[in-house]
Amino acid sequence: LHEDEFTVRIQPPGAESFDLQVSGQMSVSELHQVLMDHELTCHHSCFSLQLGGAVLDSAAKLGSIQGIQEGALIRVVEDSYLVRDVRVHLRHVRNRLRSLDPAGRSLSYLSLFTRAHQGNITPSCDSMEKGSVSRSPPFYILPGCKERRLTPLQPIRDDWKPLQCLRVLNISSWNPPPGNRKLHGDLMYISILTMEERELSITCCTRGFYLNQSTAFNFNPKPAAPKILCHSLVDLLSQLSPSFRKNFAALQKRRVYQHPYECIRAPVQVCAWAAPPGDHSLDCVTSEETDGQVTNRLGLMVTLTFVQIRDWNEELQRSRELPRASLLERRHRDRRLFRINSDFVAAAAQGAVSMTEGNVMPLNPGEPPHLHVSVWNNLFFSQGFDMSDHYAPVGGDAAAHAAAYASVDTEGLHTLGTAVVDYRGVRVTAQTVVPGLLEKNLEQIVYGSNDNGKTVFTHPRFLELLGESSKSLRIQPHQVLDHSDSPVELRSAVSTVGIFGSDGRPYILDLLRTFPPDLNFLVSAEAQQEVPAACRSFGFPQRHRHGLASLRPQLVEAFVQHRWMKTCFFVVFFRSELFAKMASDDLGHQFATEKPEEPQRASRDMENIFWKACENVGSMSDSHFDIRFNPDVCFPGVRFPSECLPDVQKQRRLLWEAAAFLLSNQIPALRDCLDHKAVPMDGATLTSVIHQRGVNVRYLGAVLKELDEMEEREKLSHVQRISISEVITRSAKHIFRTYMKDVEPAAFSAAVSHFLNCLLSSSSAPVPDSCSDELPSRRRSRRRRTQSDRANFPTSSLWAKLTSDDLWSRIKTEAEDYYHYTFKSIEEEIEKHNLQKISLLREMSIKTGIQLQLREYMFECRHKPAFSEDDVVNIFPVVKHLKPTSTDAAGLVQQAQLAAQRGFLRAGLDLLGQALTLFSSVCGILHEDVSKCLRLLGRLRYTLGENDDALILQEKAALISERIQGTDHPQTVQDYTHLALYFFAGGRLSTSLQLLYRARYLTLLIIGEDHPQIALLDTMLGLVLHALMENELSLKFLQNALTLTSKYHGAKSLKHAHSHHVLAIVYEIKGELQLALNHEKEAHILYKNQLGESSDSTKESSEYLQRLTDQGAILQRAVRHIASGKPSASVSPPKVCSHLRWQKKLSKAQLGAKPVLFFWQLPNHPVILHQLNLTCGITFIPPR
Repeated sequence: LHEDEFTVRIQPPGAESFDLQVSGQMSVSELHQVLMDHELTCHHSCFSLQLGGAVLDSAAKLGSIQGIQEGALIRVVEDSYLVRDVRVHLRHVRNRLRSLDPAGRSLSYLSLFTRAHQGNITPSCDSMEKGSVSRSPPFYILPGCKERRLTPLQPIRDDWKPLQCLRVLNISSWNPPPGNRKLHGDLMYISILTMEERELSITCCTRGFYLNQSTAFNFNPKPAAPKILCHSLVDLLSQLSPSFRKNFAALQKRRVYQHPYECIRAPVQVCAWAAPPGDHSLDCVTSEETDGQVTNRLGLMVTLTFVQIRDWNEELQRSRELPRASLLERRHRDRRLFRINSDFVAAAAQGAVSMTEGNVMPLNPGEPPHLHVSVWNNLFFSQGFDMSDHYAPVGGDAAAHAAAYASVDTEGLHTLGTAVVDYRGVRVTAQTVVPGLLEKNLEQIVYGSNDNGKTVFTHPRFLELLGESSKSLRIQPHQVLDHSDSPVELRSAVSTVGIFGSDGRPYILDLLRTFPPDLNFLVSAEAQQEVPAACRSFGFPQRHRHGLASLRPQLVEAFVQHRWMKTCFFVVFFRSELFAKMASDDLGHQFATEKPEEPQRASRDMENIFWKACENVGSMSDSHFDIRFNPDVCFPGVRFPSECLPDVQKQRRLLWEAAAFLLSNQIPALRDCLDHKAVPMDGATLTSVIHQRGVNVRYLGAVLKELDEMEEREKLSHVQRISISEVITRSAKHIFRTYMKDVEPAAFSAAVSHFLNCLLSSSSAPVPDSCSDELPSRRRSRRRRTQSDRANFPTSSLWAKLTSDDLWSRIKTEAEDYYHYTFKSIEEEIEKHNLQKISLLREMSIKTGIQLQLREYMFECRHKPAFSEDDVVNIFPVVKHLKPTSTDAAGLVQQAQLAAQRGFLRAGLDLLGQALTLFSSVCGILHEDVSKCLRLLGRLRYTLGENDDALILQEKAALISERIQGTDHPQTVQDYTHLALYFFAGGRLSTSLQLLYRARYLTLLIIGEDHPQIALLDTMLGLVLHALMENELSLKFLQNALTLTSKYHGAKSLKHAHSHHVLAIVYEIKGELQLALNHEKEAHILYKNQLGESSDSTKESSEYLQRLTDQGAILQRAVRHIASGKPSASVSPPKVCSHLRWQKKLSKAQLGAKPVLFFWQLPNHPVILHQLNLTCGITFIPPR
């Protein structure tokens, strides 16, 4: 699996050659991009690569080119420019000049903490006593502080300070070149203002760039003297502007010091929900793109001749048709699919924004705006509304809004690329266009139904293709009646339609009912007698606002696995009954005497047993175990043949059993959080936890009901708090969606700020701001307005009439209608569960795409609203899409985890290395799966004692998490925590401390202090501060950790015992032996009760307890001897070791005139590291 890597020599034009490591699977175009980012060739963009005088094909793999081997010389040869190449070069130069600007890219702050303390702080007495590094945290991080600061979320980085090379780089007004200048090779003119305030007019020609004699009002394209022609604009500007040369060199130097993962562009940009105010600057590239989009109302982008319109559907389908027999073929196919999907998602988001803002002409302009459909950049866009009453039987607009999509990757069967974009309260669905679908001469549907079962079609080709996918999706082949009452065979939901495109490919559309329906949310009169008791106990069935509620695939697989275990139980049970009957009837003797019939009869008996077991679990087959679901049994309008009705009733029972299984098995399975195998911190992580168990978010009300009835609900209070927060913010998001529909474009920022004030501000009556962009003349005449003029004031709009009471009343109603959870009083719920307003603000902003100004918001101020319209910086599209990855690599990760669990750590390392190679090749470096592999590799390396390698791997994983998931994502907090452990193991204690401070701050911002993650972080902080001899500060964190550990792990748990033990260690070093003794006694009792006398932990605690007792006895004897005033008796100190520190223990009254000094041991680094490992759940085992 490892790619063949070798080194080639690159010869840039006019510079010395350098070595570059490449792989045989790298294409020439990828090498081209690498050279454009390399510091020695970054100022070039228009060049070709030559080997031995021959130009290399850009699509060819390096390993397939004859002559490319170790040490081969590849020359970078400058090519002639075209207009498109000039635009690409300008974009490339612009990106290089802004490469350190944090605006518009995913952020990372890890290096701010890891590189600020490069010194190796060892646990020696001298280095710890100097106090050269500040170890005290900010006040808002300390335990017990209720203030949550927002501005530290994005700390100031010195390497992000603006380093301006040019004042202005813009397209000249003299464009386009006249005809006679085109004959001289002129392609474009650009205007530049240097840092020396010198105005430059530069000609872009086929050979490069040179300075001409034009001014702002005089066109003179002749070259200025002396004529300097450079192939690169950077080279030309370096000769014309000394400031540019100096600053560009400094810029390049800063980039070299950055981690490579900070410079790579993320495939999907993560927009921060809070951003500092930034300056808007001139940008020739962006302004030109915007102008092109605005002027082209048809969305065909014909005015931008340098933009190539992509056929997204053809690219996607051709990639899916690539061979997949071998591993290399699958890797190439997966890589193509991932890259096309990333580009498609970016184009879908851009098109959805343009459509929502009205910059794309709809195909049906005569329809109401919410029913408009558009084609932009070969993508089809529609809004989440019910057009032509297609979803009328299942909920109308609500169903259209919730219409989902599924991924079916069956060879020969084609699906559309789909993305769902939420922007400014509007949901837009973007899909690739089926060839010929918009043409009238294309044959229409040949499979399925698009009128809710009134007319149904079938086709042998689609039956064949859907046969394989129906097995993996657990869909039962079934028959329905068509419009002529004839039976029609289907192998999917009736709403799934199949058509043949003009390219001859079979396409299936409308996959929103791929998975079985959820009967808990389908209320019908005939279903009342079928409802299982488990569903009735939770108050189901409940009416949902649409009829598209379906079971998640994870639940289907869990239910099938549960039924398989039940089948095995029935087989064992029926066999035991058979053997008991044989023994009672003395059939054993009969079988022994009738040997010719014995095998046949035994085989028949086993077949009968298996048939009976399959019948009991609802299997579709009598001969083998096969659980499948009919997705059409509850769909209105679908009719079944009379001979199929018994099977339909059997399917209904199976669906009810699956719905009951969700409530009785999967929701109680959230007890796993008691073992802290899953520790959700925010809405996204909670959603991931319940989705993994097959539970939909609409069951949050049932989840909260289950949590209320649990005996251990106190230990799961953090899950309950996050669930209530999720119900509130999701309900508010639903209301925000309808709220924004009535807002005029000029009032978006005022409307958003008003909504947030009604949601979170304590102001008695938040009033929306008046328009801040009013002309001064109107402001001066405000007093003279008539009553009709006042009608135009923003408060006359519908959105401005919203009040806090109205909003919270609607949230309460929405929570009851959608999530079936009743708030007695929302204010009481917020106070009872200690919900933070800053956490609610974060969740709301992430869900709706709102970006706010990074500042402190005074939520509790009753005299002034917390938000103003200037606080709303932007609104970003929130995109939901499929995430293709490498299935082979995912399988390798599972094998590696299994090998590591069995103790085969080296084998796990090898498998993870192969998975990392595959993931990096398919998805690129910045991807969640790559981060997961690096994280697991780092943990295994650390377990094997290879701490330096573990540190490098974990640092990469943390950087990737920051870039692709966000700087305040819970996974980033987890990566910071493990990285801090590895830094401590490497002796860099201050760096470890700063990372833990950062992790604690982010956790406080996300969920608050009452959370199990805070208990872990406080224990680690206490130990690290103890190692730095900050014992007073250490005890603050450790005492808080003890309280939280008792709450979330239990007062009799091993975690609580460990907290007592750590406190005893710190108190001992501090010299307070009685407190140390008390805590260690508690730890010893817990270890003894939980593990027994013979366990290592109990023995270590017993020895440590005895040592503390001995030290206390010695100290007491010393005190009594000194108090008695007897002369010069020798009293041995409590402890003497290689690292000693003098400490004055007794007061003068106790000691008399002469002070006595005792010896105390300094913190032991290996001992503290061992305690940190136990805190993080790391146990060292001998590798196999």
